Amino acid sequence: MNKTILDFFDKTVSLYPENVAVGDSKSEITYKLLQEKARVIGSTIAEKDLMKKPVAILMNRNINVTAAMLGVLYSGNFYVVLDCDSPFDRLAKIMDTLTPAAVIYESEFHDIVNNFQVECHKMEFGEIMKKQVKDELLDKVRSQILSTDPAYSIFTSGSTGSPKGALLTHQNVISYIDWFITCFKIDEKIVFGSQTPLYFSMSVTDMFASFFTGSAYQMIPKEFFTFPIKLIEFMNKRRINTIYWVPSALGIAAKLDLFKYCKPEYLEKVLFAGEVMPLKYLNYWKKHFPHLMYANLFGPTETTDICAYYIVDRDFLDTQTLPIGIACSNCHLFVVDENGNEVPRGAEGELFAAGPFIAKGYYKNKEKTAEVFVQNPLQNDYPEIVYKTGDLVRQNENGEFEYIGRKDFQIKHMGYRIETGEIEAAFGAVEGIELAICIYDSEDDKLILAYEGKEEIINTLRSTAEKSLPEYMRPHDYKAFDIFPKNANGKIDRKKLKNNILN
Repeated sequence: MNKTILDFFDKTVSLYPENVAVGDSKSEITYKLLQEKARVIGSTIAEKDLMKKPVAILMNRNINVTAAMLGVLYSGNFYVVLDCDSPFDRLAKIMDTLTPAAVIYESEFHDIVNNFQVECHKMEFGEIMKKQVKDELLDKVRSQILSTDPAYSIFTSGSTGSPKGALLTHQNVISYIDWFITCFKIDEKIVFGSQTPLYFSMSVTDMFASFFTGSAYQMIPKEFFTFPIKLIEFMNKRRINTIYWVPSALGIAAKLDLFKYCKPEYLEKVLFAGEVMPLKYLNYWKKHFPHLMYANLFGPTETTDICAYYIVDRDFLDTQTLPIGIACSNCHLFVVDENGNEVPRGAEGELFAAGPFIAKGYYKNKEKTAEVFVQNPLQNDYPEIVYKTGDLVRQNENGEFEYIGRKDFQIKHMGYRIETGEIEAAFGAVEGIELAICIYDSEDDKLILAYEGKEEIINTLRSTAEKSLPEYMRPHDYKAFDIFPKNANGKIDRKKLKNNILN
């Protein structure tokens, strides 16, 4: 019985031991060798007598980090991949929330790990690799893992200023990947060119699809997206035939007219998610590669990765918007109004998701979990927890969902889901600021920090952003106000404030 991610991975190893499992900029590793590394890590953690506990991973995006992720699963625990480039303050907030039982790290991050205030086992990757596999111990651990146990947590931006960790199970991943590999015909001949970091939910899709089928997971170096000729060279050298990128990454080719100079030679499938796809980008790709499969995937971290998809089957003008499509198999989507009633086709409402893709909730955050993981408002006859996505959608005449926007102040920027409250909270302690509000300019894809205070402190604000926020959450512009506009209730009129800034 295949009840865990490891059952599928081990079966893949037995079928395709010499297939390339993972590649990075420097090397590649076979499934057999990846399994051996992971089992060493799993044995080392299991010797600490830990079970169903969080294990943080602070490592660069390379072959070894995938071994660490699998190793944590072999130990009967669940992993959290940390962003190496994130400011220390944000990493510390995640660690404080997580209170992990252990942290696996590369030697270059030794000082960062030692500065965390949480008590846990500190395990340097190089030292772990000197250990031996303990087969009996791993077998004992394996017998105790349930399909409903957590496999990993991904921390997304939180409205209170603290990141929140969506908790996903083995069952979530198995149900989701079963849909993905069936829908997109993923097998051992597929070579993924992965663009997304491993602390981002999109990475779940191509990595686990590889581990379930024997396909190759090639991690494209981030810097190659700044030097796109190198990007294409890497894709051709590794024979990449399937990509799953954020639209802004695909847009690089269109902006530079890249395919005038070089082209990927092996590409068959182009999948994208994480933000709205500008049709001018897609049409550029379709012009040069009309016969490829193109698919728009949509979903939050809380649905494992994706809950709706649209395989592009018709032409669109640059001024139009792609639908997000239909529900994935084994996932139910429905749209309700503010009173919890299902809306008719064509009407706008909030998207709800149900089924085995839905996360357990947020780690150590009962209040936020209760807000969005709720009883199905359309039936009260038995317990059924569904997820309120906060996304506003409607169904078109084809029965496809169309994305309208966020219900709250959460935004999508550079492929990341961001709560503007976390950005605002980062500036709360800056001397000279009374209030700060983050405005998103969707037309120019810019974050603007409006604040009550003097213009002279802008350099202080920029310095604060560099110290407290990852690059994708840092404001592009700063606008000083004597006082923010208020509405009739005495609350800040965000709509008027936005209009004042953008018009």
